[in-house]
Amino acid sequence: MIWEELTHQLESLSKENLTRNRRTLESSCGSHAVVNGQSMLAFCSNDYLGLASHPVLANAVCESAHQWGTGSGGSHVVSGHMSPHDQLEKALAHFVGAERALFYSTGYMANVGVVPTLVGRGDAVFADRLNHASLIDAVQLSRADHRRYAHCDMAQLEKMLSESTAKRKLILSDAVFSMDGDLAPINELFELAEKYDAWLVLDDAHGFGVLGKEGRGSLNHCKLPFHPRLVYIGTLGKAAGVSGAFIAASSTVIEWLMQRSRSYIFTTATSPVMASALLASLKLIEQGDDRRRHLQTLIARLSDGLDNTRWKLLPSFTAIQPVMVGENDAVLKVSAKLAERGIWVPAIRPPTVPKGSARLRISLSAAHTDEHVEQLVHALKEIK
Repeated sequence: MIWEELTHQLESLSKENLTRNRRTLESSCGSHAVVNGQSMLAFCSNDYLGLASHPVLANAVCESAHQWGTGSGGSHVVSGHMSPHDQLEKALAHFVGAERALFYSTGYMANVGVVPTLVGRGDAVFADRLNHASLIDAVQLSRADHRRYAHCDMAQLEKMLSESTAKRKLILSDAVFSMDGDLAPINELFELAEKYDAWLVLDDAHGFGVLGKEGRGSLNHCKLPFHPRLVYIGTLGKAAGVSGAFIAASSTVIEWLMQRSRSYIFTTATSPVMASALLASLKLIEQGDDRRRHLQTLIARLSDGLDNTRWKLLPSFTAIQPVMVGENDAVLKVSAKLAERGIWVPAIRPPTVPKGSARLRISLSAAHTDEHVEQLVHALKEIK
């Protein structure tokens, strides 16, 4: 029977130690998570500034619900675009320095919405090999030729661009890579986009709110101003502590997305309550230099603590601090031993990362303390 194939495939995943298991949290997002009645020190969320449970955001949600209700009732292009959505888009554009911004329900929807709207059959997308899965899916949906260059290899990218005869070209990259924590060579990517007349689309899911002046993102960090060929994607469920995403670009690009981006048009608009919470979050991000400085202190403390140990961090100055382990069974055992000590660090395995590069993905947050990081370091040193 047709469903028996799924049973065999699930058994195969289990044998390869690739089965994903959910844990149900019995607490709000923060430095600790209650799972099955046990409080665990958590290094697994993307709540980089510790805003997900901030009372200012909770109050904004309550006040907005009383004024605007809980649902939008329709697509943005029909009747679902409310004043909080409009205010948020204008605030986001101003914050990152773009002409306009468009608010999407999720980062995944933003990514799969932008690439197929800019390129299609006969065009080519040049993508970093370690791009997020949503960017890979976006290229597949576009039906453009998918050319992948080695991670951050600008020489290989330029060779591909110079040899391409595609009608339209698009360079596609994470700004901060979600499983490695390193920053893309953004200025070099833009120079190549200029040289070969290509779009440059950057997904700054893990840089927005954390990098740049007042958390304005990776473009600001690299001192790269907006340009008509530049399309910037920011996620609002990580450092911003809420949910959703936005695309910031020139007025022409945003207008075209509003007319043609299927994941924007053919879905109910996000609740106005979320937009109101994000407006409050933007203010906290802008005023969050102390949180960002504390985060950098934690990153340095972790690096110093694991120096001269068996645990080798990948080079990263961001909140994403991966510890390379290698094989699936090995990383699962280390994660389990940490859990026995009351510490939750997720084991990341293929297909999220390449085969043979399974790792612990330590996510630091401004909600963590120096003592929390010391506890993690001590636990890792105990594990043989």
